[in-house]
Amino acid sequence: MPFIMATTLIDMISIGIIIPVFPALVGEFTGSLAEQAFWYGAVTFTFAVANFFASPVLGALSDRYGRRPMLLLGFCGFTVSFFVTAVVTQLWLLVAIRLVSGALMANAAIANAYVADITPPEKRAQRFGLLGAMLGLGFILGPAIGGILGDINVRLPFVVAGSGGLVNLIYGFFVLPESLPPERRRPMNWRAALNPLAALARLRALKGIGGLVAVIGLGSLAQFILQTVWVLYTTFRFGWSPQQNGWSLFAVGATGFVMQGFLLKRLIARFGGQRLVLAGLGSAMVCHLGWAMATQGWMMYAFIALNVLSFAVVPTIQSLVSAAADEKTQGQTMGAVAAVSSLASVLGPVVGAPLLGFVSHLPPNDWRMGAPFFLTSTLLLACCVIAAVQFYSRNR
Repeated sequence: MPFIMATTLIDMISIGIIIPVFPALVGEFTGSLAEQAFWYGAVTFTFAVANFFASPVLGALSDRYGRRPMLLLGFCGFTVSFFVTAVVTQLWLLVAIRLVSGALMANAAIANAYVADITPPEKRAQRFGLLGAMLGLGFILGPAIGGILGDINVRLPFVVAGSGGLVNLIYGFFVLPESLPPERRRPMNWRAALNPLAALARLRALKGIGGLVAVIGLGSLAQFILQTVWVLYTTFRFGWSPQQNGWSLFAVGATGFVMQGFLLKRLIARFGGQRLVLAGLGSAMVCHLGWAMATQGWMMYAFIALNVLSFAVVPTIQSLVSAAADEKTQGQTMGAVAAVSSLASVLGPVVGAPLLGFVSHLPPNDWRMGAPFFLTSTLLLACCVIAAVQFYSRNR
């Protein structure tokens, strides 16, 4: 477990470094706020489409050949993509780079399968929480570093992120052990792996979790809309710099780290996973509504702090899904979960960026500027209802 946690931490620091500055980099190639929002959505969309089709394939390959080779492939892909992005001079080339890097990155899904390989079912929620804590810690350190570096030069964070990816590649090659022994591997089914919609259908067929697939999908859509518009929204509405956005994402990461690293185990033991999922979804719905209506920058931080329970939702649902799959299909199952999230990441930029671009001409204090967050709060309300029905049916 320490090996995969360290790998995930380095991975997320590298990814987190570029988040505060990516919209600004796209802005170098555009001439207006609406155009910047459109092309940032397009670049994000390109990455997401490639990742959607590739995640089930890489997950299935990890079931056949082991987790370690697929993780190393992902580290290699994003290392090269970050270094190339640092020197890109044309917008079409930036889109092409994100297409290639999206096709090679399924690190989160394979890391989840890795954890499932080495953990008994009754402890998976806690272990997924620890992995989530590494994601949170990565988002504590990464965006803060990226924001500071971005104020120096908007391309410098990509060089540093590429260096982090190179460290991870070297670490993974020499230190990271394989988690899936040969006797637990399964033949590659190319026809199934190349059809991401079939992967979603198989996921939905797992006993007792059908409704949770919709929760994963709608919740992921809300999350990816938020991720797409956060930096643009705070820049348009409050005039935040890359450094200020970096510190706001630092706060998000710190909140997630506290929940998943320290509170999750105790809360599951006291309230149970189902109640915790419902409380987390309800908390997220309220906070997204708060971000939509915020009139001053400090209010964004207040709702980040109030959103702490939402970080318990993902590891708890992941443990329920993992427990419903057998030990030989953990990679394919987690790849299918990643495909659900990837489908949401395809739709998120298509919905969020144009919606923000549509209202970008309004005065910064106009309530309609919060349109993307009004939408995400509605999606999270739907998640609450679906999860409540699913748990009620399961407990009857």
